[in-house]
Amino acid sequence: MAERSRWHPLLAAQEGPTGTWSLLDAYDRIYGAIELRRVSTTDLRYRVSFRGEVIGWSTSLRLACERAHTEFLRHHGPNGGPIASWGAGK
Repeated sequence: MAERSRWHPLLAAQEGPTGTWSLLDAYDRIYGAIELRRVSTTDLRYRVSFRGEVIGWSTSLRLACERAHTEFLRHHGPNGGPIASWGAGK
């Protein structure tokens, strides 16, 4: 059986400068940012931001991308995105 190709939010990440990644939407607008930071002499963490606001820290780039993308998706549904206002006032 052929393995399915799976998209991952990491594929939306554009690196640059070194140690920073920007997550881009379909219109090439930045919706998330990830920065590699040293938090102690031996530990590195990924600082995750969504639309300029820090939403957390991650131990891997993969998890950091998932967190930023999950927040992006959360802002597009009935509980927080533009769709929520479509039925307002009826």
